[in-house]
Amino acid sequence: MFFFFSFFCSLTQTVFTSCELGVFDVLEGAERPLSAEEISQAVGASLDGTQRLLAACTGLQLLQTQRGDGQVFYSNTEQASVYLTRSSPTSLYQAIQYSSRTIYLCWHYLTDAVREGRNQYEKAFGVSSEDLFQALYRSDEEMVKFMQLMNSIWNICGKDVITAFDLSPFKVVCDLGGCSGALAKQCTSAYPECTVTIFDLPKVVRMSKEHFVSEDDQRISFCEGDFFKDPLPEADLYILARILHDWTDERCTELLCRIYKACKPGGAVLLVEALLHQDGSGPLTVQLYSLNMLVQTEGRERTDAQYAALLAAAGFTDVQHRLTGKIYDAVLGRKEA
Repeated sequence: MFFFFSFFCSLTQTVFTSCELGVFDVLEGAERPLSAEEISQAVGASLDGTQRLLAACTGLQLLQTQRGDGQVFYSNTEQASVYLTRSSPTSLYQAIQYSSRTIYLCWHYLTDAVREGRNQYEKAFGVSSEDLFQALYRSDEEMVKFMQLMNSIWNICGKDVITAFDLSPFKVVCDLGGCSGALAKQCTSAYPECTVTIFDLPKVVRMSKEHFVSEDDQRISFCEGDFFKDPLPEADLYILARILHDWTDERCTELLCRIYKACKPGGAVLLVEALLHQDGSGPLTVQLYSLNMLVQTEGRERTDAQYAALLAAAGFTDVQHRLTGKIYDAVLGRKEA
């Protein structure tokens, strides 16, 4: 087991590199299995290096092989076609690129993060981390990469969390920190009678309009602002998806109190987060996410009871949670009518 851990870095880098070179895209676009020589020419890489990369991808069950005329020919497995090609509607390509070029660099400083108890943006990128989202959105290019990451996640997981509770009674929805609008689209698709306002920073709204949300999405609108400082739109339901895990308990309570004040009587707030077991013993994915929050943000992953306590401190009652069986779960708190 420990021997495997020593090679885990190699495993992730194999996937990162294969996606960056476009190996899976080349194979998806071909009408037949390709040889290593054909793939190396298509991606502009050495034959020797490509052969080794393809062998590793085959070992990871991302590629399948067949032999003919004394050669090995490669094609994508179903898993690679669904998640690793850019053309797939459930592609994780952008998420993998963000992990490779941003998250992975922060993890180089995990030891420092553990020692210091704070994120490592300054060491990783040379930018101050005092304002978390100034660091996350340190350039337009980096902002779009992060928004593409969010888009990938909610294209795959969005329907599960939006339908974990019956949200049909809530007609006016506000997605705070709604980013690319992918979750807002899932909401309007699942609940045809609702409208969604995406509330986010002005530059995020600009990028979302330019790259992600079209004028055809008529039930989705935008409101610019900082949810810690500016007035929040009145709504029946507020969505906080992967928001509270960015912040300390104090900041979470501050934000939830602002939401409670703006929320209509009888309204609610939906938290979408990866939930730890009550004793913190798992799931492993969420435990690793919590370490990622340490190297990247001010926050942490929490249990449903910890989120319920934050909601109760802000005034919300009848707090319930639903496990989706996927990466992200849902917690709903209500404001009394």
